[in-house]
Amino acid sequence: MLPKIHRLTKKKDFDQVFKRGESVKNDFLLCKMLKNQLPESRFGFVVSKKVSMKATIRNKAKRRLRDAVFSVLKEIKKPADVIIIALPSITKKEFSDIQEVIIIMFKKLKLI
Repeated sequence: MLPKIHRLTKKKDFDQVFKRGESVKNDFLLCKMLKNQLPESRFGFVVSKKVSMKATIRNKAKRRLRDAVFSVLKEIKKPADVIIIALPSITKKEFSDIQEVIIIMFKKLKLI
């Protein structure tokens, strides 16, 4: 579980990241990042109905994304607000693939 201090929850914070953040895209993930002035990084996850109409599948994708971020949380150097958006092909991916892509994206964004 991602600790509360590492969660991005407010709409205005999401809007700021969407408006001014830099992004990196993969075949099944899109990652937007905006540096913040807080001591910790915060993460938000978006899994829309385009991924699946079934809530159980969308929730499974969110759980996998949260767990992948949690596994690399200690390695993150710079505090930032990060939004990870799942694209429809995420349902066909294994957890290890998701974890590898998260690490690659964070390296491209210079978070790790």
